[in-house]
Amino acid sequence: MGDYAEPIERLIDEFRRFPGIGAKGAQRMAYIVLRRSREDAERLRRAIADVKDKIRTCSRCNNFSDSDPCRYCSSPTRSPEVICVVEEPRDILAVEKTREYHGQYHVLHGALSPINGVGPADLMIGNLLERLREGVAKEIILATNPNVEGEATAIYLAKLLKPIGVRVSRIALGVPVGSDLEYADEMTMSKALEHRHEM
Repeated sequence: MGDYAEPIERLIDEFRRFPGIGAKGAQRMAYIVLRRSREDAERLRRAIADVKDKIRTCSRCNNFSDSDPCRYCSSPTRSPEVICVVEEPRDILAVEKTREYHGQYHVLHGALSPINGVGPADLMIGNLLERLREGVAKEIILATNPNVEGEATAIYLAKLLKPIGVRVSRIALGVPVGSDLEYADEMTMSKALEHRHEM
């Protein structure tokens, strides 16, 4: 016999399936749902169903969207000459927060990780190559994460894309603004020195 009534146990188990949610967090979330009104629970249920029913991947860039092409690919104010390649759809938001980038995107839905069995065939690279064959894009910005998998992915893509004749660049990596050097790890400090510029 479990510690909770069976419906509560099932709800806790479902919440625990989410990455980063442990037993205590799942328990708290279940009790929040229990304390909320039936209308609140119904809104949550509808929101989850809508995401599953109405969201799809953009056929051009693989971003999650409720339209195809997505708003970034269909916007007349965004330049198709520059494509920023990111690992996950949520990474687009990090770039957009800068308000500095006005090109389009391409989402890989992952990064190379041989130890986890993720190879090039598991990433969404095919439609990026199709976009490049159109001859409009002039630069690819590789904005993969600054970790082993992200670096391996950036190196792989650079080797794959350079022979096509498009400019391939990598986002600068290094010490974040507002931090202290003493807290920077070796890779961060190495990248900061490598990507230094003249003043």
